[in-house]
Amino acid sequence: MVSVTKRVIKSNVPEVGIIKLKQLYNFLIRLVLKFRSFSDELVLRFCVRSPLLSSLYYALTSSAFRREHHGVIYGRLKYAENLKLAQGSSYLLRRNIHRLEKGLIMKPRRDIFATDYIEETVESYKNLVLSRNRNAVNSELQWAHDVLQQYFSVVASEPTIDQAKEKFLRLEPLCSNNPCVPYQRNLSNPSAVSYNQFLELCHRRRSVRWYLPKPVPENLLDQAIAAANLSPSACNRQPFEFRIFDEPALVQKVASIPMGTKGFNHNFPVIVVVVGKLRAYFSERDRHVIYIDGALASMSFMYALETLGLSSCPINWPDMEPQESQMAKLLNLEPDERAIMLISVGYPDPDGMVPYSQKKPLNQIRRYN
Repeated sequence: MVSVTKRVIKSNVPEVGIIKLKQLYNFLIRLVLKFRSFSDELVLRFCVRSPLLSSLYYALTSSAFRREHHGVIYGRLKYAENLKLAQGSSYLLRRNIHRLEKGLIMKPRRDIFATDYIEETVESYKNLVLSRNRNAVNSELQWAHDVLQQYFSVVASEPTIDQAKEKFLRLEPLCSNNPCVPYQRNLSNPSAVSYNQFLELCHRRRSVRWYLPKPVPENLLDQAIAAANLSPSACNRQPFEFRIFDEPALVQKVASIPMGTKGFNHNFPVIVVVVGKLRAYFSERDRHVIYIDGALASMSFMYALETLGLSSCPINWPDMEPQESQMAKLLNLEPDERAIMLISVGYPDPDGMVPYSQKKPLNQIRRYN
């Protein structure tokens, strides 16, 4: 009897030991996680004391901002190269011509202004005029020419200005029947679109996820982009590009990359990737402007689509390494080119439903003074 009892106890020992080991293991894991959370909070409380400590925290413990750092530096280099090569659109010229326009419309207008950047503006204009890509940027050159011509016709004499003016006048003039210069808007007639009509358009525009299996004509997409092109942009640099995909296989490849599209991305007739270009800026201070300008243009684009009988759905694009890398590879993006958002487009399925999406009341999103 005793020997039987001993055998039973002995056979149960390993099983009991394994259970206890598992319990101990789980306890230690919870302890480590609690300690890590506690230690992380201590580190954060220490590093939050100054911007320098915060930078050291991310430099030593996280790679979350490395892609942004790389993109900004790459963009600054591309900006510098753009100044030397004078190819395509000149972001410096676009910025400075817009600055001149703002000086021309000042009330009262100063007799002398822009002395700190007029030389580089004329030099940038000269480089584009003499470059082989003149035809590719003809509208930009015309705008720059007309604004510079008006500037030099109204500004007072000053050594820096006089020298820049002489260089400008040596270049071949660009004649235009409709000068691209600051003008007064015709406000004699009310807007053709009333507030109620616009509000109705806002209610009509919903994030549509179900579309008819019907191709979208490219001319309609181009019309919507033409409207989006009139959106405000910081110093008129327009640092974005609409990358449109309507070939079914490519649509599926692009639409499957972002999170949150599973279950309905198979019916997208068109997917648009709005890409921002950090090369539009000379300084890190403007690194977020691609998102502001790109979002402004995207909203106008989506409103325009509704007026053309099309619907859309903006797709969230968080900064996540796997998705960013996939998109960069598929679209052959350079390091300074960042996906801002994706937008699906198509003819809405009349049987498809949309979320109600209750919006916050006015008093929660508005505050005066």
